[in-house]
Amino acid sequence: MFASLNDEQRRAVDHTGSPLLIVAGAGTGKTKTLAARVCRIIDDGTDPERVLLLTFTRRAAAEMLARVAAVSTDRAASRVWGGTFHSTANRVLRTFGRRVGLSPGFTVLDHSDATDLMGIVRTEEGFGERARRFPRKETVAGIYSRLVSSQAKLDAVLETDYPWCADHRDELRTIFTAYTTRKRLHQVLDYDDLLLFWRGLTTGPAGDTVRALFDHILIDEYQDTNPIQADIVKGMCGPDTEVCAVGDDAQAIYGFRAATVANMWRFADDFPGATRITLEQNYRSTMPILAVANAVLGQSDAHFAKELWSARAHGPAPTLRTHHDEGAQSASVATAVLDARERGMDLREQAVLFRAGHHADGLELELTRRDIPYVKYGGLKYLESAHVKDLLALLRILDNPADQLAWHRVLAAMDGVGPATLRRLCAELGIDDEHDDSLARFIDGAGRVPNAADVQAHELRSAFAACFAELNPAEQVDRLKGFCALVFPGRYPDAAARVADIDQLSATAAAYSTRSRFLTELTLDPPSKTSDRAGPPHLDDDWLTLSTIHSAKGLEWRSVHLLHAADGNLPSEMALGDEHGLAEELRLVYVALTRARDELTVNFPLRYHVNRHATDDRHVYAQLSRFIEPVRELFVEESPPREIDPTRSDIELAAVGVADEVDARLAALWD
Repeated sequence: MFASLNDEQRRAVDHTGSPLLIVAGAGTGKTKTLAARVCRIIDDGTDPERVLLLTFTRRAAAEMLARVAAVSTDRAASRVWGGTFHSTANRVLRTFGRRVGLSPGFTVLDHSDATDLMGIVRTEEGFGERARRFPRKETVAGIYSRLVSSQAKLDAVLETDYPWCADHRDELRTIFTAYTTRKRLHQVLDYDDLLLFWRGLTTGPAGDTVRALFDHILIDEYQDTNPIQADIVKGMCGPDTEVCAVGDDAQAIYGFRAATVANMWRFADDFPGATRITLEQNYRSTMPILAVANAVLGQSDAHFAKELWSARAHGPAPTLRTHHDEGAQSASVATAVLDARERGMDLREQAVLFRAGHHADGLELELTRRDIPYVKYGGLKYLESAHVKDLLALLRILDNPADQLAWHRVLAAMDGVGPATLRRLCAELGIDDEHDDSLARFIDGAGRVPNAADVQAHELRSAFAACFAELNPAEQVDRLKGFCALVFPGRYPDAAARVADIDQLSATAAAYSTRSRFLTELTLDPPSKTSDRAGPPHLDDDWLTLSTIHSAKGLEWRSVHLLHAADGNLPSEMALGDEHGLAEELRLVYVALTRARDELTVNFPLRYHVNRHATDDRHVYAQLSRFIEPVRELFVEESPPREIDPTRSDIELAAVGVADEVDARLAALWD
């Protein structure tokens, strides 16, 4: 590993004596550098258990530690504290939670469950049954998460991000207070709580104890931290702790999650005497692609100075392809993908990127029509599927019988249980009163269910009782599957397929020794769910990747197609009036461009139809993205002819041609 480092990487690996900020440009070997630094720290004699590696995905931590393990001879990598901020917070709070008033048996709510709990509180406080329209639970939860993650005041968040909700500030305060009370009462934490309590631990009486845990703290993707996470890093560092942050401010694209690139920019202020090392040698892309990326980034000076370069000096120039409309764009991209496949480039080596999920709607139809299999990223998570959440709610009750939200979901799934019956059952079981024996009482027969649910309730009581025996997590999932098979037909039209889908959860559970750890890690780092493919995968298991740019960060492909490079789409129309928003949109384009290794095509539809599904030809003309226009001389420009639909009559085609000519003459008057 060390022999392959370049000079700047070697400096970053060997640096000691002061806080270190590594500015790692796209494709510059960030993961290798950070892994090598961990190896060097351990080789210098540091106990691996005193090294903390914080990342934003469990996969990133696993990859880095796997590289450490590859060159380690004593299983040192397995002893390093490596994981996401949230998973590490969970681990710390399970150990020290009592110091901040937490029971070690707390339950973690994912975003969907937290939203549901917010909805329950919203209704109980009387804001769900009003003559006047009130923000939905998803909006209320979004406001709450935004203000907590950004540590901004409610009035500021409403003014900036939710102006249409400003008249409800007093009601929102009431809901947020009740939501917090409810969480504490039932021993549940949401994602924000994990970070808040960890930060509180560092500033409270136990601060010196938790700071003494580590000699070295390394943070990946520091540009994506929010204010609470930055406070945690500072709070975990004692006078002798060596801190190293790695990131790229030019790839700071998660402002909508309250991430702030300012944490990276003020690293030297937060850690006086800090050293900054910049990695600029790119190992991914050719120089023609990097020339475009550098030129796009050069349109802003709101970042650390960097100029990516590569030893791969030659390669095809990026293509700027102009299309007649969205339909022509979809047809052209599909054709290009198949052409590349004929040239020997597998579908899996190609990707189509876009700003928003709906931007690929037309392309998905075209790919399906041409029998091109694809996987789309940027949509729902597997664990957000309703039937999977049903099964997880059962496990959560076993893990924490005071979990009111899980009880509500499970009981409401049974036949004949409506709102009134649900309230009665909760009262009979003592669920809303936080009775610790709710589960035991249910197993013993408490809780009178409707006659239609007798068989379901008997199966559930039997399954819960069995799970108290010596069953591992996978066996518990299998035992609870019987109850799911009874209730799914009344909840879902494709019940058999959903019951079979539980097997995937069982296979995942087999890797865990305890139910608590299985639930917590699954909640904090769920697997992705892909969209439907255009038919079953081929025998060679080859498919095209469709992805939002946000979901593509950190990935790479030989060929990349970027869709809808038009103002209003890229940059997003929502960002056009905001300086900070536009700066993030520019960084988003930079991220998209730097995903390509060998070939890059930027696609620009000339016109957008007002109604894509109507028979008329009403449309508006688009402008090339303001980020691409200044650098278009670096592209090879192509304007392929519009594909003609042979089912349309000559008269219709002639009419379209006349309409195009009239529109073009009119446009010439004001261009």
